Amino acid sequence: MNQQQIWVEPVGDIVLARLRGRCDEDILKECMHRVFELVKDTGQFKVLYDALELEDPTVDMALLQQEMDMEARQALGPVPLRRAILVPNTRIAYLARIAFGQFGEGAYRVFYNDMSQAILWLEEKL
Repeated sequence: MNQQQIWVEPVGDIVLARLRGRCDEDILKECMHRVFELVKDTGQFKVLYDALELEDPTVDMALLQQEMDMEARQALGPVPLRRAILVPNTRIAYLARIAFGQFGEGAYRVFYNDMSQAILWLEEKL
């Protein structure tokens, strides 16, 4: 796996997860693992997924994300994540809604090419 395809780091009080290139099952699982480890370690529940440089994923990747979210909830309990997903096009936006929209816990929103709005939304008081 090319380590440059995934970059997950805390930036201020946001966990930033950047995905680049082709996304397969191993890459998606590694990204999810790193995000949840950082959420647990830092206590920060705001996550920005930057998929601007992601090649169009398959529907299977969206369904895998759904499955991993469900498994994480079972393992960690109801973690109140607030997630912004930054996308370059409508296809990835649609798949992001499938991936993150299945379960009602936490909040998510999809943003088209607008990182500043995504960050502002994450920073809003709930």
